[in-house]
Amino acid sequence: MWEFDKKVSRRNTNSVKWDAIAQTYQADDLLPLWVADMDFLSPIEVKEAFQTYISQGIFGYSTVSENLYHSIIDWEKHQHQVFLTKENILFTSGVLSSLAVAVQTFTEPGDSILIHDPVYPPFSSIIETNHRHLVRSRLIKKNNKFVIDYQDMEKKIIEQKVKAIIFCNPHNPGGRVWTREELTKLSALCLKHHVLLLSDEIHQDLVFSPNQFTSMLNIDEDLNHYLITFTSATKTFNLAAIKNSMVFIKNPELKMQFEQHLLMNQQQEINTFGLIGTQAAYENGKEWLDHLLPYLKDNAQLASDYFKQHLPELGVMSIEGTYLMWLDFSAYETDDKALELALVKKGKVVLNPGIAFGPAGHSHMRLNLACPKEVLLEGLDRIKKTFL
Repeated sequence: MWEFDKKVSRRNTNSVKWDAIAQTYQADDLLPLWVADMDFLSPIEVKEAFQTYISQGIFGYSTVSENLYHSIIDWEKHQHQVFLTKENILFTSGVLSSLAVAVQTFTEPGDSILIHDPVYPPFSSIIETNHRHLVRSRLIKKNNKFVIDYQDMEKKIIEQKVKAIIFCNPHNPGGRVWTREELTKLSALCLKHHVLLLSDEIHQDLVFSPNQFTSMLNIDEDLNHYLITFTSATKTFNLAAIKNSMVFIKNPELKMQFEQHLLMNQQQEINTFGLIGTQAAYENGKEWLDHLLPYLKDNAQLASDYFKQHLPELGVMSIEGTYLMWLDFSAYETDDKALELALVKKGKVVLNPGIAFGPAGHSHMRLNLACPKEVLLEGLDRIKKTFL
């Protein structure tokens, strides 16, 4: 029933992950282990919900149903112990567009916004394309995991007059699932210095036992005055194309300001497939997710063991969540472009260049583990071939 080992051809489907690399690298024999979507079939219940909608044959305007709100509220309650009301929820076409709206709504050109280093590349581009001042706080590697440098953060908050922080919880690309203690310290910094926290929680469901995801919404009620969280069913259930995300805001004033900015730009309407897919996934997708997580965890262990045996000098970050593995190739190649091209030209495999995630990504690459084991093993063999 759960076909995670099934190889599904995505070539010639206009897939960014599979088709864009041929044009980028001028080669058609490359194996993509990069873009953060999965090579797994989405839950059958989502497909059936789409088919039911398509069968009626008219594709006019749609409203947000009460059942959709209930599905989101119930999911957050049962999965993450986050308690929401309908009034706390707004819809947008994606987490990144939501972050851009938040930046435009709550900061001014020239204001400082802090992110960690390394972190998901669009965070920096959103800040810079909106003419805000980018501030980076480097994460510390400790016991093969990233930890937050709170002293550096506070110093930069004060010196750079930081107005907002864009935070990745769980962390991409490091696979960290931040603990309640870590998040409490971050919350205290935001409260102390009145800094708005924009928390990207799109990987909230992709957490491996015994680790537990904690939403920033569950840290401190006072933080709700300075908190906006962002999430979506799309990452969890491999539905990136349906374009729907949720913004959770418990402060009515912040919500009103954010909503007004959506209306100013006519960004409040959501693709109908996004509404249908989100509801179907949250209502019927838990069993699928319960089987997905151990499969991803096994893939992570498979990759870690493989590298330990065949490329022992490769640095492999411990992974607690997401399906993204952070690899340190500095023992093999220290030039970022040369590293990228070596994997492509010699190994015939495509990973995400680490330098795109910030200066701390120098000599690193990000590996996507969300594929059938047969495909992953082929990719690992190609990486080994690059350096042996």
